[in-house]
Amino acid sequence: MTNQDLSVLEICAGAGGQSFGLERAGFRHELAVEIDKDASNTLRLNRPDWDVHEGDVREVNGRDYRGIDLLAGGVPCPPFSVAGKQLGADDERDLFPEALRLVREARPAAVMLENVKGLASSRFNNYRNEIIRELERLGYLTTWQLLFSSEFGVPQLRPRFILVGIKRAKFKHFAFPGATNSPTTVGEALGPLMAANEWKGAAAWARRANGVAPTVVGGSKKHGGADLGPTRAKAAWLELGVDGKGIVEEAPSADAPLDLIPRLTNPMVARIQGFDASWRFSGRKTAVYRQIGNAFPPPVAEGVGTAIRAALGATTTSRRSLRIVA
Repeated sequence: MTNQDLSVLEICAGAGGQSFGLERAGFRHELAVEIDKDASNTLRLNRPDWDVHEGDVREVNGRDYRGIDLLAGGVPCPPFSVAGKQLGADDERDLFPEALRLVREARPAAVMLENVKGLASSRFNNYRNEIIRELERLGYLTTWQLLFSSEFGVPQLRPRFILVGIKRAKFKHFAFPGATNSPTTVGEALGPLMAANEWKGAAAWARRANGVAPTVVGGSKKHGGADLGPTRAKAAWLELGVDGKGIVEEAPSADAPLDLIPRLTNPMVARIQGFDASWRFSGRKTAVYRQIGNAFPPPVAEGVGTAIRAALGATTTSRRSLRIVA
């Protein structure tokens, strides 16, 4: 394997969780597509050299990216989410047909599509098989798996459906990554952030938060504000010593009660999602929370991206060389 970066066209990029992970795996973005203004601004804030298309994926012509190494995307999850109506192909937010159109037009060496665990359920067998059959018709062999983010060092379970398609000649070299780390607890991940303002109860709090978080829920602009999810999720957070009813601006102060049940800040939620402190977010508090909550954990994207890169091998080269601004 060479050290040369491979090229990626990413759709539904959101605030860059998958983007950040794929970059770490050795992929450089030729285009990132995202319709949300705040999320697009987050991508530009972190990587000003990237070409970011702020708009609908339907506006992108895949032929402009013919021969790209990877087409990747976290297509919208509401059509398949257990929290929604599970309309699948009947949901206007279903963008799998657009992803397949771009595959037909761009003919990438590999495809990586991510979604919620609902797409792995028997309810969507026919729909999932239609996607697979179309990719196979286009010359790709496919495989899919549910990956738990906690197996990649992320302090929450967050199961994600990952579908990978690779051209036939290279597919035999692909294998989904196995667990890379023992689960990180909420206390281990957030202890230093809780102690940032010298709260004397931080160490005891971190010992209590000795477990993996429930899945962070970002929600949508139509529903609610910045809180940590439905009633069951809030109860699970409370078991970890976290008040899940809202997000605050600052970590507990030095004079906060030792037995305080703290709320999380957005940087803390970002850490729960697997972002490190280098990735910044654009927008107001609630908009930032939604971006973070809807993100694909970067360590999981890095793991799958690294496996795809290994399968493609040293003979695959990027169409263009792009400079990434760190």
